[in-house]
Amino acid sequence: MSGGRFDYNQYKLQYLAEDIQEIIERNNPLNPGDRHSPEIIARYKEAAYNLERTYQMVQRIDWLESCDDGPESFMERWDAEVPPSWEETFKSKQQ
Repeated sequence: MSGGRFDYNQYKLQYLAEDIQEIIERNNPLNPGDRHSPEIIARYKEAAYNLERTYQMVQRIDWLESCDDGPESFMERWDAEVPPSWEETFKSKQQ
């Protein structure tokens, strides 16, 4: 495993994103006790997306700071692996 500059804490962001995604998937609109409104679920989706995106950004920085990547490979991997912002991805599609 490469990196280590941040003691691999970026993985906590990924775990949080996965936990929120599980909540989204378990949301049951037919059972009021297990149900969140579509507006709340939309916010959960945004949070999970942004946590995963932040994980990817920190991972790339971690590898650069740990000398596992150089400046060129950092930029290439960033462009290939870091998803666009939530706004770029979803809000522009709604207009």
